[in-house]
Amino acid sequence: MDLTAQFEQAAAESKTLSEKPSNEILLQLYSLYKQGSTGDVDTDAPANPFDFVAKAKHEAWAALKGKSREAAMQEYIDLVKRLKG
Repeated sequence: MDLTAQFEQAAAESKTLSEKPSNEILLQLYSLYKQGSTGDVDTDAPANPFDFVAKAKHEAWAALKGKSREAAMQEYIDLVKRLKG
């Protein structure tokens, strides 16, 4: 199975985890998914300073700037495997 197929399978599996991951892990999943599927952050930071969730998501994704899509996909796959136990 190629990397993209594994990535898509891991994305599907992440929705069926037996336990809800911590917010920190959820941010990590989100940012790795966005970096793996889209590449470097391509949107402006949220304008609303009180939208803490959107701000955290944007910052987590922006922190991965420069990481290759392939590396992000592999890290995402590995993280989902660890979470599945």
